[in-house]
Amino acid sequence: MRNLVYYIAVTLDGFIAAPDGNYDCFVPDGDHLDAIVAELPETLPVHVRAMFGLDGPPARFDTLLMGRETLQPALDVGITSPYPHLRQYVFSRTLAPSDDPTLTVVNEDPIGLVRSLKAEDSEYDVWICGGGNLAGQLLPEIDELFLKVNPVVLGRGIGLFSSGIGPDPFPAERFEHLESRQFDSGVRFSRFIRPDAR
Repeated sequence: MRNLVYYIAVTLDGFIAAPDGNYDCFVPDGDHLDAIVAELPETLPVHVRAMFGLDGPPARFDTLLMGRETLQPALDVGITSPYPHLRQYVFSRTLAPSDDPTLTVVNEDPIGLVRSLKAEDSEYDVWICGGGNLAGQLLPEIDELFLKVNPVVLGRGIGLFSSGIGPDPFPAERFEHLESRQFDSGVRFSRFIRPDAR
């Protein structure tokens, strides 16, 4: 059984983007980016991978999940498949099916698909790359939070978890601290796991 990992940049006050979806506030480069290139190169979108000359196999993830709002900035600049080196699922009730064979639009309950993906025989984990609404729906299935905490406060925006499921909109889910790493750029990587995912 492989893990579902919510790997995402977040502000000090828990936002993954500004209210309009913009994420320009995040620290764009520095020694934390060097760590991403070396350790998780598959999490970089295709145009960034090209800049670094990356073309190798994945280190940790072979599948990613995202909501439509996470895909939209790529679509706005003509990129229909931001991570063609991975199997991509976009959850949307409004997007038409994709003509790109590397990207699948899903308009059904994400929990069922995630459970089937986690049950696959694979050495790689599944990555939620955004956004907060999708992460909120998948909270019961998330095994690890891998947060790239940026030294920024937004005050308001799109939350790390911006929706819940069931009658309780935000059920308490406990995670244990696994490790943290501070970079000179000001970014801190913090990993938390669900106790039963050890």
